This record gives sequence, C-alpha cells and structure tokens, in this order.
Amino acid sequence: MILSTTTFGLEATVKREVQKLGFEITSTLDGRIDFAGGVEAIPKANLWLRSADRVLLKMGEFDALTFDELFEKTKALPWEAWIPEDGQFTVTGKSVKSKLFSVPDCQAIVKKAVVERLKQTYKRDWFEETGAVYKIQVALLRDKATLTIDTTGPGLHKRGYREDAVMAPIKETMAAAMLELSFWRKDRILLDPFCGSGTIAVEAALMAKNIAPGLARKFVSEDWPQVGKAAWKTARMEAYAAMDTDFRPEIYASDIDPAAVELAKHNARAAGVDDCIRFAVKDFNSFEATPKYCVIITNPPYGERIGLLKDVRQCYKVMQKLLAADPTLSLYVITSDEEFERIVAKKADAKRKLFNGMIKTDYYQYHGQRPPRA
Repeated sequence: MILSTTTFGLEATVKREVQKLGFEITSTLDGRIDFAGGVEAIPKANLWLRSADRVLLKMGEFDALTFDELFEKTKALPWEAWIPEDGQFTVTGKSVKSKLFSVPDCQAIVKKAVVERLKQTYKRDWFEETGAVYKIQVALLRDKATLTIDTTGPGLHKRGYREDAVMAPIKETMAAAMLELSFWRKDRILLDPFCGSGTIAVEAALMAKNIAPGLARKFVSEDWPQVGKAAWKTARMEAYAAMDTDFRPEIYASDIDPAAVELAKHNARAAGVDDCIRFAVKDFNSFEATPKYCVIITNPPYGERIGLLKDVRQCYKVMQKLLAADPTLSLYVITSDEEFERIVAKKADAKRKLFNGMIKTDYYQYHGQRPPRA
C-alpha cells in the first residue's frame, strides 16, 4: 500500500492525479491519499505527481494507546521486506491528539522495535548501516499509529529547475495545484503578471508539454534494491516517450522587478521550457487590456507591511478594471488579503482555503466566458 501526502485543501487535486496515473484510491484523509500499487508504482508516482508533497510506503496502521503496544505492533511488521542488512534508517515522528504525545519517546520506541525485528531476521546484534537510506515515520493521530517509509527524499516540490528564488516564492507543488484547480488548458493563453521566479509559468509549460515534473531529479528509493534500477529506468523511459516536444503553449510571465524576470528566465531554461514562455519586465498598473479568453493565474505580493499593502491593493483595482472590461477574462489569485473580493468589487465564482507555506490564504477564482469550440 502506498500513500501520498499533500497540503491541506489539495486532497481532491492529488486524488485526481493519482487516478489519472491508473492507481486505485483506497482512502482519502486530511492531507493524505492512500492508493494500491506494486513496486512499479513508486517510481511512477514520484515522477508524475505534480501537487503531492511525498510518496510514502505504508508499512502498517494500528491503534496504539501505550508505549508497549506501539513497540509490539511495530516489531510485528515485516521491516526486513524493505530494509536490507546494511540499510541506513532513521525515525521521525509526529503526534496529534493522541495519548502518546511525546514524539521523541515514540521515535525511540519505533527505532528499537525495528532494530529488534531486524536482529531476529538477520541473526546479528550490530548493523553497519552503510547501504541505502530508509526514513521511517511514525504518525500518531487520535491514538492511531501509521508507520511509513519515505520513497521520495527531498519533497516533490524540489523539481530540480529552481536553484534560486525570489523572496517568499510559491512552492512548485502549490503552483501546479493552482493550475489544476483552474479552467486553464494548454490551448489557452496564460498570463502571470507577478511571476517572481517564474514558478507558475514553468509548471504550466511542463503540464502543456506533458513533461513529468520529477524527471530532472533523483529520489531516495532509486537506491533501494527492492525497487531496482530497472524499474526506475523503465519509468523514466516511459516519461520521456510521453513528452509532447512539438507543442508550444502561449504563456506570458512578467514582473516589475528586472532581477526576478532574469531569475525566472534562468529557471525556465533549467526546466527546458524557455521556448514556451515570453518574459517581460512590466508594471501591472500599466495593464490596460488582456487578450480575449486569456487566463490570469498569479500569486501577487501579500503586503503584510502597510506601505506594500497599499501598493498591492492598487493592483487589485487594476484587476477589477480588467474583469469589468472583458467578460472572457478568467482570473485566479491566491492571497492572504481577506479584503480582496471587496476591492475587486466582485464575488468570486469559487474560493478555496489553502496554506501557502505557513500562511493561510484564499484562492479566488473568477471564471470568464469559455472560448468557442473549434
């Protein structure tokens, strides 16, 4: 059994992605999608999931009201099926509304239980731990323990193309989710007038060309003998074959900061989609019109400081004018400013609460007229 974790509020988005990959969903919980899949699902899910945070191997789930119960039930799990004799393994943990609230104690008990299980299996008292890395997590929620092994390594938002970023960048996984939650499709014009390091534009180009978001990076489970190099090679070859190298989406990205635009260009080149995005240094206040049936998806500055807040809200007024002037314009904005709808003077067609990092935000969605069918 495999599960993918996600930011709260994006469960439905990740669920659709998992189903699109052909896996059967077994359950959906807050911040987590469980699905059935064999060993081949590990490379496929890691390479293709755009909005998920991690892909975890689910080892077991059980009630744990005492430390003894946690130890015995953890020890009963088949850890030797995944952790080899030379495997390096650590244990992390979290506890929410559980009697076993001491996370360090839970981690120590799980570590001891796994070691005891491996001692019995490999008939030895000491392990070198020089092989592949296995990161175990014990997650306790309302006295139920879930034991997993991380197959991803650095989070899935680490695509590999964005080494540098402007201040407070949006995560790649969140940018992908914003696109998935919109009515934008690859044959429609996309504009991000607050592009920053270019994340939304780059993620859109990757989607349009059907490029697997994890294709340019490495995953911790690539070194696991249980998965095997051949499975990863096959998954990567299939991902390369699925790319639509000939398609050129019409994507525009601009920002008032020249340094940000240069950084966005660099990131687009690193992602191999610089031929799909037209960059410009431009002040959003100078926008007078947008192309027909254009889709704006953007993450403007949140303006927690008083002076900046005034400037950001002036940009909202520009959005108001653009929406009033063109009923075909679709607008999608993520912001922490609860006054957004009042300033734009229009109630959003849809609104979704999301957490951009640790910041509570709303994703405001204005659905313009759809383009006529060809």
